[in-house]
Amino acid sequence: MTAAARTDRLFLVTGATGKTGGGTVNLLLERGHRVRALVHREDERSRRLAAAGAELAVSDLHDLDGVTAAMRGVTGAYLCHPILPGLIEATTYFAQAATEAGVRSVVNMSQISARRDAGSDAARQHWLCERLLDRTDLLTVHIRPTFFAEWLKLWWERRDGEGYLRLPFGEGRHAPIASADQSRVIAALLLDPEPHDRAAYSLHGPVELNHHDIADVMATTLGIPVHYEPISVEEFASAMAERGLPAHLIQHLSNVAVDYRNGVFAGTNDNVKKIGHRAPMSVEQFVSENRADFDTSGPNFVPAANATARNPRE
Repeated sequence: MTAAARTDRLFLVTGATGKTGGGTVNLLLERGHRVRALVHREDERSRRLAAAGAELAVSDLHDLDGVTAAMRGVTGAYLCHPILPGLIEATTYFAQAATEAGVRSVVNMSQISARRDAGSDAARQHWLCERLLDRTDLLTVHIRPTFFAEWLKLWWERRDGEGYLRLPFGEGRHAPIASADQSRVIAALLLDPEPHDRAAYSLHGPVELNHHDIADVMATTLGIPVHYEPISVEEFASAMAERGLPAHLIQHLSNVAVDYRNGVFAGTNDNVKKIGHRAPMSVEQFVSENRADFDTSGPNFVPAANATARNPRE
């Protein structure tokens, strides 16, 4: 592909200051493409994107006029909505604005638990939004990642020189997938959408593990004891409420914990390597590359009843 052929396309990336969005922006820019980054505000994160060469569109997925303006001249777009209320409205605005602007393709961030009978409100809404986008004329592909490897940083507790993962996942299994690997898949799908129209790809890391296995890998990598302590869904939900996490998120994570125990998040495949052209990162690689993040507790850890560790945000 010539330089001219590369640069005549403009890609819109929503969630551009987030994990998968930010990685996608940088990959597209590195490959010589024009990128418009949809951001909520101009801040340090968005200014870094601008400095790298992205055009900023300051708006919100719940602002139809703002999304419409951001779509002008766009060839392909990445849709990523946080686990907050309003997904169906945002997807409707996105689809309408993209159709009006003549956008050719969309990569939609969905969830591995998305299905009609999901207990999670968010997961069911993702399933509905997949169906909505499938009914448009856009070339559409859905990605359904299992739990991100970044989860380990959020729910990690460092106490008395040891590590703890207190989570409600029983003996369930999954292959953690790093956001950087997802970004490579998203960029590839934006650049070559035709072979993937109406596909839904589950994305997994290279090795399926339970959380005892994950704790063992982390212990070996970090050189400290690491423990997985299974807890109830009720304790998990209560801890999230005490942290002040939104009710919508608590309802979602409580229900996907049940899904996880029932095998919904399990499995492996070669989609990341096949589409993104690089093997996905292992848990060992992820922990090694993010070692500094495991020196202290993450923001969401569930403390044991007799633990004396303080919330690192206090």
